[in-house]
Amino acid sequence: MDEDDILTRIHTLVDEEHALRDSSEHTDETRARMSKVEADLDQCWDLLRQRRAKRQYDENPDEAQVRPEQQVESYLQ
Repeated sequence: MDEDDILTRIHTLVDEEHALRDSSEHTDETRARMSKVEADLDQCWDLLRQRRAKRQYDENPDEAQVRPEQQVESYLQ
């Protein structure tokens, strides 16, 4: 997945997140979907940062990998 693909995925997830937040329906299902969207966003942002860091240090950005949800969710903001 290249950076354009990652950014497209991020924009899609952000749009979905906004739609879920603006929805008047707050069921268990929508809350679960919101949690999943937030985790997917964290993973996408992490992957994008990895790719940019690798490029900055003359490494191959294609070697960046999606890290497990538990790992990226525990990062400090």
